[in-house]
Amino acid sequence: MAMEAYLVTIKEKTGKTMDDIRALAAGKDFAKHSEARDWIMAELGLGHGHASMVAKLLLEPESFERPDSVRIDGQYSGKKAHWRSLYERLLAEVQKLGPDVGTDASDAYVSFVRNGKKFAIAQPSTADRFDIGIKLKGEPVTERFEASGKWNAMVSHRVRITDPAQVDDEVMAWIAKAYAAVKV
Repeated sequence: MAMEAYLVTIKEKTGKTMDDIRALAAGKDFAKHSEARDWIMAELGLGHGHASMVAKLLLEPESFERPDSVRIDGQYSGKKAHWRSLYERLLAEVQKLGPDVGTDASDAYVSFVRNGKKFAIAQPSTADRFDIGIKLKGEPVTERFEASGKWNAMVSHRVRITDPAQVDDEVMAWIAKAYAAVKV
């Protein structure tokens, strides 16, 4: 999501601008990202994902100046470079879901978004594993589509991929269902 749109969402949820939040946080000496995130969740009532983003804005504002292409190149470098072709194939398939599919890259993963809301993520987690997160709250977990748990609280399910062929029709059907579940 474009940063301007994200900041509008934060103001709608909290009634505060980033400048207001910076003023509230002035004098706080957060040693870790998790401390800032937890404070923001308690102070502003934001969920984990929004609080994490606000914490990052507070602690590392310069990190938002890197374009998505640089972030993605960083994700698919070194021992994870071989996952790039899978990401490109997955991106092409997800974009077929509709003209309103967008992406938002962090340093670790790419979110697939619709109407500014994440519905799936693609993450080259290790040299041996690529993870796909899918946001389908209320959908039962299966052996293959496990609960995301602590891996990423912004999605409900995770699929562990060790071979690009595992991104099959079933995975794409789950992603399509998550896309369709986003209110427009």
